[in-house]
Amino acid sequence: FVLVWILYFFLLLQVLNEKKLQEVDSLWQEFETPEKANKIVKLKHFEKFQDTTEALAASTALVEGKLSKNLKKILKKVVAKDAHEQLAVADAKLGGVIKDKLNLSCIHSPMVTELMRGIRSQIEGLITGLPSREMAAMCLGLAHSLSRYKLKFSPDKVDTMIIQAISLLDDLDKELNNYVMRCREWYGWHFPELGKIITDNLAYCKCVRKVGDRSNFASSDVSDILPEEIEEEVKAAAEISMGTEVSEEDINNIIHLCDQVIEISEYRTQLYDYLKNRMMAIAPNLTVMVGELVGARLIAHAGSLLNLAKHPASTVQLLGAEKALFRALKTKRDTPKFGLIYHASLVGQTNTKNKGKISRMLAAKTALTVRYDALGEDTSAEMGAENRLKVETRLRLLEERGMRRISGTGKALARTDKYQNKSEVKVFDPSGDSTLPTVSKKRKIQEVDEQDREFAVKAKKFKAETK
Repeated sequence: FVLVWILYFFLLLQVLNEKKLQEVDSLWQEFETPEKANKIVKLKHFEKFQDTTEALAASTALVEGKLSKNLKKILKKVVAKDAHEQLAVADAKLGGVIKDKLNLSCIHSPMVTELMRGIRSQIEGLITGLPSREMAAMCLGLAHSLSRYKLKFSPDKVDTMIIQAISLLDDLDKELNNYVMRCREWYGWHFPELGKIITDNLAYCKCVRKVGDRSNFASSDVSDILPEEIEEEVKAAAEISMGTEVSEEDINNIIHLCDQVIEISEYRTQLYDYLKNRMMAIAPNLTVMVGELVGARLIAHAGSLLNLAKHPASTVQLLGAEKALFRALKTKRDTPKFGLIYHASLVGQTNTKNKGKISRMLAAKTALTVRYDALGEDTSAEMGAENRLKVETRLRLLEERGMRRISGTGKALARTDKYQNKSEVKVFDPSGDSTLPTVSKKRKIQEVDEQDREFAVKAKKFKAETK
């Protein structure tokens, strides 16, 4: 038997000639015409759904590899009578479920795939009374319903929350900076020395909200906000401050601005914790590799976790630096070595010379971990931890790089000088053109001198002999 699901109905077909199914490569020839198809398979049972809701429920169950109620009834009613027969199914997962629940022998192979393709191509000839126009309308209606269901209930859409959270976090940081700058500048007219003493923005706003006018610092206790040394310094500066006097209404407006800063800071902390938990749940390996903030920005820049998983490592390395990349290509200059991945802790702790190498390796490992998170079934962060350890080992090797030489005092790092290309320019020697032996004038003078010396020696000997 062959189980086929098409649009608004289930089909159970019986194979008439099993010998022809063995030739997988030439099986398509048996389904060239409806007459040939009827010689291979015969309709055993036809079950039509009552409405679109029932068809959608059965379709979603089959897509997820589950056994719907309608299909269970059909299989019990028809196939159970011939329990010795095998049932050919298009989905191996569905076949496993049918075998477990109904104890029916199911097969799934390349032969079954070709058989399904042939049956679908000649479905109008196998089922009479279904015009092509009606089939097209049914197909379109069910496709729309199924797509709407997938969009509504897709578990992959959870990364949308990450994209929105990281975008909101960046917006909050910008607003906080503007508010704090305005608060420091505003209150600085009244107490300018406080801005230099207290560098933390949140502590500054809490102090201003608690104390108000600078004259109240002497009698106020801010030990729960500031350390003891800084508190004493603030109180001493308040007594001799050069700031202008402001009205109570001005102080109230400044305090109200401080309340806004504190509330936004608390909400930002809460949002960061939410983002951290969300990232560990959806992309644990990516979070371990580059951190939750950089990981969330990569996902947001790519559009989704699945889109990021489709990118090669070279693209992951340069995500966020597209403008610089195309500007470099246009002006024929050096291309950038990193984009958003530059803010990862592993790249940050590397010296300037090795940042490019580490960012390249980190991008390669990040691409692997993203694919594991997006497409794998395991939710542990072991793979991310292993890859991070490899990058850290590589970083350590690059920092301690150099060949070791053995000296009298022990082992020391060998210094490698910068390579300089020394090219020797050879000049043509014209002396090789002539084959005649050449004797220089200097050589001739030397030979004459030697002959004169020999002649003088012989003359002295001759005089000595004559005497």
